[in-house]
Amino acid sequence: MEGRFQGRSQTPLSRLGRRQAAALGARLARPLDPPALPVPAGPPETIVHSPLRRAAETAAAIADAMASPGSFGRRPPLRPEPGFMELAQGEWEGLRHAEIVERYGEALAAWRRRPVEAWAPGGESIAQAVARLRPALGRHLAALGADRPPGTHDRRQVPGAHDPPPGHPWSVIVGHDGIYKVLLLTLFDLPLERFWSFPFALAGITVIELRAGRPTLRAHNLMDHLARLADNAASDEARGASGAL
Repeated sequence: MEGRFQGRSQTPLSRLGRRQAAALGARLARPLDPPALPVPAGPPETIVHSPLRRAAETAAAIADAMASPGSFGRRPPLRPEPGFMELAQGEWEGLRHAEIVERYGEALAAWRRRPVEAWAPGGESIAQAVARLRPALGRHLAALGADRPPGTHDRRQVPGAHDPPPGHPWSVIVGHDGIYKVLLLTLFDLPLERFWSFPFALAGITVIELRAGRPTLRAHNLMDHLARLADNAASDEARGASGAL
């Protein structure tokens, strides 16, 4: 990782990013393998993704994994959604963190502390991101719940209660850290000042269930599927340090 601010840059996945996307796809392709993800038993209705290249490649990797014989056996439809693009970072895009600290230190510090009042020069404010996210999210949720009965609040609320998988439809949204933050604030009706409250890991899994219209955070930043990659990276580093081939 180079530590660059990507924003709207059309950068492809790195070699490590492709491996992470494959591992993510393999996990989502068999979601009820132990420990089961809190999602329904069938395949997702769709995979909605940011049209930026790195998100589109990740979405395609997930769809390919789900089409395998050991999974659902069919490729869910992919749907690009501009409303889920990453926040534009203006003059910061393409720069490393150290460069931004050196050239835009005060602006970066203000963004970290007052994200509603400050943002990247020439970039997108959180309010602007909300304005495009809300209709995109509304369209997506309306399509997901169309012609289906409303859910219920009467299911048990405690994780690990060994309830059967829910029967409602589900989908996968492939986006970016910044827009995911905005999505959670929007769904849970939280102040935008809480922007930094929800970190998102690269290729991590977060599950939100809507129960009769009420959002419930069922899982956040699950990363067990990436453990082998981390172990391999540590082994590679050790071999490099020892001079082994």
